[in-house]
Amino acid sequence: MKKIEAIIRPAKLEELKKELSDLEVRGMTVYNVMGRGLQKDIKQYYRGQEVSLDLFPKVKVEIICRDHWVERIIEVILKVCSSGQIGDGKIFIYPLEDIIRISSGERGDDAL
Repeated sequence: MKKIEAIIRPAKLEELKKELSDLEVRGMTVYNVMGRGLQKDIKQYYRGQEVSLDLFPKVKVEIICRDHWVERIIEVILKVCSSGQIGDGKIFIYPLEDIIRISSGERGDDAL
């Protein structure tokens, strides 16, 4: 089992959810986050003072899946979220040792 984390532009979330649903990926967790990578600071003025915006709003999507689904999910994320511009985001893949469904005690693939 794997955990896929994708940090994406907020504007891409709805389309990504639809495409993942079409792939029959049912479960995901979504967070609003702030971050930066290669994007440059944005300089603005607020009440006459220059301020630097160095963190940008992003969305973090977490998906837990079986190993054989990883490449298909990555393909969907890349198709939907890649514009070729700095700031599109990143995808992280982690191995998972176990999953336990709290309500039933099911473990592993049965808990998905």
